[in-house]
Amino acid sequence: MTHFIRWCSILCALLAPSFAFAQGTYPDRPVRFVVAFPPGGATDTFFRQISNEVAAALGQAVVIENRGGAGGFVGWQHVASSAPDGYTVLVAENALGINQALFKKHPSGFDPLRDYDAVAAMGSTPLVFTVANNVPVNNWGEFVTWAKANPDKYQYGSAGPGSVSHLSVEVINDGAALKALHVPFRGGGPAAAAVAGTHVTVVASALPVAKAQMEGKLVKGLAVTSPKRAASLPDTPSLKGDLGVKLADVDLEFWWGIFVPKGTPDAVKAKLEQAIKAAMANPALQERLKKVDTDPSFAPGAALKVKLENEIRNWSKFIDDKGIKVEQ
Repeated sequence: MTHFIRWCSILCALLAPSFAFAQGTYPDRPVRFVVAFPPGGATDTFFRQISNEVAAALGQAVVIENRGGAGGFVGWQHVASSAPDGYTVLVAENALGINQALFKKHPSGFDPLRDYDAVAAMGSTPLVFTVANNVPVNNWGEFVTWAKANPDKYQYGSAGPGSVSHLSVEVINDGAALKALHVPFRGGGPAAAAVAGTHVTVVASALPVAKAQMEGKLVKGLAVTSPKRAASLPDTPSLKGDLGVKLADVDLEFWWGIFVPKGTPDAVKAKLEQAIKAAMANPALQERLKKVDTDPSFAPGAALKVKLENEIRNWSKFIDDKGIKVEQ
């Protein structure tokens, strides 16, 4: 009888997580959302803007953990190797796909399509081509003339090799027939600080980050990557629509989504997906994001997975066609 009771206790302990998920008790403790870049970058800034609404929708505290390093790989691999229980969630951006396109097969073996389950897309925003104040230009035409006359002085910063800010500037330079030196940093925040400090010439930053710097007179915004001008930056022309720059067929806007380790229970993924959906539908949040031209657009996990697949395919074509290599 004693053995029977002991085995029943063991069986109940093993099945408890499944019962909890089935009964909808997840989450019963704070959920960690990992950003694979330092504070101050586009992804960190975006998720901090929506974290209160996400926490309210989940009914639990949200903890934001910045794990920067190796162009995102430190944070990405940390989440991929975490327990698939829904308590460690990745907040990611297009860099996840761009990196895979650039590295093809990373030495670590990391593969986002294999190692993650996509949960929900959250929104997108244009990039702004920002220039340091010590560069003697005030518009795109003047910058192109200056850059072609001073190729040794044109240095652009990025959040790291394979980041959105890295490859987006490569696309812009290709369209304008410009050459420049890439200076990678450990995240978008340090890169934005570098152009504000005149340590590099250019950085392509997400609009909310760039707009704050422009309003503080820390940088000059010369163009946006959206097809049309951004409503919150009406005096800043669009590269393609206004300036006629021929850009490759890739997505030059930041987009964000959340992912969990492969094997996370469907019930947990559904709870997270619904929480993101509810948060992005919050009227106050939508108004707040739209003021900085961030589209609070929700999409389910299946759509996010397709988007990531498209990112890898489209960026692979551009990278291969242009022979872009990772700096050693």
